[in-house]
Amino acid sequence: MTTSTFSDRVRQGDVVYGGWLSVPSAVSARALAAAGFDYVCIDLQHGGATERDLPELTSAIRLAGAAPLGRVRHAHPADIGRALDLGCEGVIVPNVDSARQAGLVAGACRYPPDGYRSAGGVLAGPALPLCIVMAESRQALDELAATLAVPGVDGIYVGPRDLSLALGCALDPRDPVLRPALELVWSRCAEAGKPVGVHATDGATGRLYRDNGCSLITVANDNVAIRRGAAAELAAATG
Repeated sequence: MTTSTFSDRVRQGDVVYGGWLSVPSAVSARALAAAGFDYVCIDLQHGGATERDLPELTSAIRLAGAAPLGRVRHAHPADIGRALDLGCEGVIVPNVDSARQAGLVAGACRYPPDGYRSAGGVLAGPALPLCIVMAESRQALDELAATLAVPGVDGIYVGPRDLSLALGCALDPRDPVLRPALELVWSRCAEAGKPVGVHATDGATGRLYRDNGCSLITVANDNVAIRRGAAAELAAATG
């Protein structure tokens, strides 16, 4: 799959699978992308990468056949613009609690007259970038319908960990508190005809989310995969 068609596939609702890059290494980025994922998201919010790392990381991901995305630090136009200017095909934006914030985020992804993004990015792609906002709070859930109606918002991405913290429940998609919240996101996105993404902790959980209508599914984190894989091999050797 070429990155020039990735945004269209997501907007059309095709199911795409991704990896999450926490380690700011081009070698790790290429290895993760080469596993066969449709996208690799560089975590600028909680991972080790900074803007300085983006040109090398986005190039490595693209060369391995996946689309580079960026989870930016904050819902701020400067963070969004820099990620797009330095090679990301789209952004996943945290801490978006209202439709008003979503409108500002969408505007930061688009050039005038549709938005207010500044032109001139050295690695900016020609395609309209993906604008995915995260739902991680009670207020975000309350504003879902209005947020999805904002022009330029391409979809919702659920961060189950932060959402479970906000709701005071277990991080388990079957939890009696978290499950209805997830179902609300799924139904609102279905009504709006927009894709819903999710951060899964493993492939089995990713399949559960897929079976419930999610189409932008992150199924592996490089940092977690290294720890799990190393621990499993150590256990096999010593056991």
